Amino acid sequence: MKVKRFFAQSMAEALRQVRDQMGPDAVILSNRRVDGGVEIVTALDYDENMARQRLGDAAREATNGSRLAELQAEQHRRLEDELGRSRERIREVREKRSGAGSRNNGSDQGYASLAADAFGGSELTVEEPVSVNPGYSGELAQMRAEISSLRDLVGARRAAAEPEKTAVNAVQQRLAERLQEFGLGQELAGSLSRRHRAGRLEDGWKQSLKMLAAGVKTSRAEWPEEGGVYALVGPTGSGKTTTIGKLAAHYVLRHGADSLALVTTDRYRVAAHEQLFVFGRILNVPVRVVDETHSLDDILDELSDRHLVLIDTAGLTSTDKGYEEQLTELARSHHNIRTHLVVSATSQPRIMKSVWHCYKMANLTGCVMTKIDEALTLGESLGFVMETGLPVAYYTDGQKIPEDLHHAEPIPLVRLAVERLKKLQQQEAVAV
Repeated sequence: MKVKRFFAQSMAEALRQVRDQMGPDAVILSNRRVDGGVEIVTALDYDENMARQRLGDAAREATNGSRLAELQAEQHRRLEDELGRSRERIREVREKRSGAGSRNNGSDQGYASLAADAFGGSELTVEEPVSVNPGYSGELAQMRAEISSLRDLVGARRAAAEPEKTAVNAVQQRLAERLQEFGLGQELAGSLSRRHRAGRLEDGWKQSLKMLAAGVKTSRAEWPEEGGVYALVGPTGSGKTTTIGKLAAHYVLRHGADSLALVTTDRYRVAAHEQLFVFGRILNVPVRVVDETHSLDDILDELSDRHLVLIDTAGLTSTDKGYEEQLTELARSHHNIRTHLVVSATSQPRIMKSVWHCYKMANLTGCVMTKIDEALTLGESLGFVMETGLPVAYYTDGQKIPEDLHHAEPIPLVRLAVERLKKLQQQEAVAV
């Protein structure tokens, strides 16, 4: 990884320097205003795993990639500043020994390598040329050899004293990489891998999967048997209405249509009720609409004799009109409404968490995972429910009603995720 710092009077000029000297693949680690302009720290071949290893314990406070990049940039600044001070000290010694001797640009690389060895091996780019007196180059070479010898000696003693720890760290790193391929986030993958203290990689893999299954909560009872009032919330396109259709069909096949009712609170979009009414007509189940003249509690009062009531909601975001009104209506109802978040398995982890933050004011009691069949990996969804603690009630893996609706259980979900990873790896192997 090559790290470099740029100074310019304006951001545009700094970015131009980055583009000209580093190319289009450069990653900006940090940017800030300094006296006389701006400073940008960039990197080529940036690798978050390598950055965490170099930062050591300091990387623990990096909760996301952006903070990790800032820490990497801070470390680079410290190393480069120390390099500058060391360069100045050597220049002073050189001047004292030989006065204002002639400069020899051919020794620049020798000094830069010496400084890199002394300060941990980080690759630094020095903008100002460094000069060393010919008579002093022999002493520099001797210093470099001594430093290199000391580093090798310390490394050898550390490896000899802690061979098992070195091997464990390597296994943990590879295990964390495999868990990230599985779809887990970097933080969760690292946490699981660090719990594997000894043994082979495959042992750690099995142990991590067991811990993942233990961390995924699911609903023990199925809704048709337990009964009650259930509401599905989530963004547009997550599969709320289709899932309600599957749940309704599943219930009617087992218990008949007389004790089931469907309700929708979506009064914000034109023709928003059509699909739900189609399900109602097919299944011979009543569908009620919450509007200005019929509140949610009034409708639920009328349906109190029904064993199961399923509520469909509008897929609104926090910027939409009626967003807070709809969620407040669910949260403040005097009926025991068990609100479940519908999460698409094809969503990015950040989107999943953003949706969770948007809808948690509705007193979420669980979630439903949809579009399992469309996701390349399922680790993202499992990591989401593990981190949020939301129990998974059901998951869906197709459009068939009601066949593609499944009651969730931890071990089958993790096993399904492993099978999905193997299938993906096979496809990638064929493509190569």
